[in-house]
Amino acid sequence: MRPLGYFAILAAICGSNAQLVNPNNNTFGNVFNFWMKTKDGWDLTRGHATNGVTLPLPQPAGKVTIQPASSALVIIDMQNFFLDPDLGGDPLGRALVPTTIKMIDAFRANGMKVLWTNWGLTEFDLESMPPAFFRAFSSDGTSATSFGSDMGTIRGNISVGRKLMRGSWNAQPFGDLFNEQVAGVARGTDFYFNKNRLSGMWGTSTPMQTFLQDNLITTLFFGGVNVDQCVWGTLLDSFYKGYDVILVDDISATTSPSAATGMVDFNAALNGWRANSTDILPALM
Repeated sequence: MRPLGYFAILAAICGSNAQLVNPNNNTFGNVFNFWMKTKDGWDLTRGHATNGVTLPLPQPAGKVTIQPASSALVIIDMQNFFLDPDLGGDPLGRALVPTTIKMIDAFRANGMKVLWTNWGLTEFDLESMPPAFFRAFSSDGTSATSFGSDMGTIRGNISVGRKLMRGSWNAQPFGDLFNEQVAGVARGTDFYFNKNRLSGMWGTSTPMQTFLQDNLITTLFFGGVNVDQCVWGTLLDSFYKGYDVILVDDISATTSPSAATGMVDFNAALNGWRANSTDILPALM
């Protein structure tokens, strides 16, 4: 008898388990990666429901059950460059900080990882950056004020550093978030990933994606600025790559017109779920 090939074995496994994991056609996916539709929502635990947490998300989404061990909070671009008032930072973004910290604390308390992905460019990034990005990040319409340019000092003694370059002050998390990030990384609850595009998941593989794969993380909660740009880009690329995506509205903001947020809210609900911290924190506590 000839030995079965890999795909024949895979087909046999799938066929033998189809009825076990897909009763009444309420399973979406396959035996290796699936969601279960429940009577009042969704189970995203992929068969690992022990110690699962059910979140009462707003209708029509209904209740969503997650596995904390495979879930993470992703905080995007909450940096001095975008938020500091002396750099023209967004007050709406600054207002997110207290609620974001509450979310961070709750995720840590439940053994869920906190991931920070921020602009942090290298010299190689500058050499390989497309012209469109240099134009988008120019302060005066010339390349002299785009990525890598010296931003001078503020408040008399703070060296702002080169625009969005890795290790610069302007690229650090803003205010109390910087202390949270440093302390979390030191404790091993938080992880920091530099990015060189709007999306922290752009490309065939990124440091953050490699981390997610190595740690078997499948469910991602998103917040930060700008919700219609870097938050949306990271969420959308994560969705494309097969992750469960949940946008947390009240830890997300933008300087764009309201229509931009409306677009994100509409499509995030189609691709995954929308929620507020008030829907999540009680369940985690």
